[in-house]
Amino acid sequence: MAMPKSEYIWMDGNFVKWDDAKIHILSHVIHYGTGVFEGLRCYDTPNGSVLFRLKEHTDRLFNSAKIYRMEIPFTKEQINNAIIELIKKNGLKSAYIRPIVYRGYNELGVNPFPCPVCVAIATLQWGKYLGADALENGIDVMISSWNRMAPNTFPAMAKCSANYMNSQLIKMEAIVYGFVEGIALDNAGYVSEGSGENIFAVKDGIVYTPPLHACILPGITRDTVIQLCKDLGIPIIQEMLNREFLYLADEVFFTGSAAEVTPIRSIDKITIGEGKAGPITKKIQKYFFDIIEGRIEDKHGWLIKVG
Repeated sequence: MAMPKSEYIWMDGNFVKWDDAKIHILSHVIHYGTGVFEGLRCYDTPNGSVLFRLKEHTDRLFNSAKIYRMEIPFTKEQINNAIIELIKKNGLKSAYIRPIVYRGYNELGVNPFPCPVCVAIATLQWGKYLGADALENGIDVMISSWNRMAPNTFPAMAKCSANYMNSQLIKMEAIVYGFVEGIALDNAGYVSEGSGENIFAVKDGIVYTPPLHACILPGITRDTVIQLCKDLGIPIIQEMLNREFLYLADEVFFTGSAAEVTPIRSIDKITIGEGKAGPITKKIQKYFFDIIEGRIEDKHGWLIKVG
């Protein structure tokens, strides 16, 4: 299925028609992966359209750029305003938003410094990332043969385009073998994350998730779920997890801006718990969606109104 088009894309301060949003084939980002990006959602609620954790996503975009020595030629406020104005201009009530900062066209050598830092933002309609019924019924996944990058190779804390070549290998392998998604281990063999999601496991009423030093992206939905567990009085522990711990868990689920809170029903064809969303996953899911869809108070200030 082709990507659904919106009318405009924001590029370096200008609203450009979707089909005219182009870059040069010799742009540095195409050849060397020199881009950092974000993914966040706008939700349609009874109180109007809201952006979920806009500030935190923009902060992470700037942090990713900082790691790669990319000076973004706009302020955080300008990026936030551009996102809001783009949603309005495209007439969207709900959307997935993709800001990207990238090295553009000037020189072709590995050295990125001579190439300009460019910024673009797209908004599009994107449904449930891991399938329409995934939130209820869960998904089947596998442990990937591809590991996450070792520390001090590629910075896992940066949401960098180049890092997602590793993610593509994980995702393609899973699809070829008949699974929806793959789970990567780190270079020491501990559980890291999915190709584009953080992972949580539930055992005996306690929620576990790998820490940042398991070569994971510091996920904003991950951080949200950690806070939701605290709100709900559910014990949450960040520690290194063995692969087999996932097999024996009562529940396992993915989190991410695209994946939201998606249960995992089997790993390597081993059924997890009852083979569907478990009670704690459902409790977290409900609390998460009640907040972002405006049914209960947003006491953490996570939602920004678009209108």
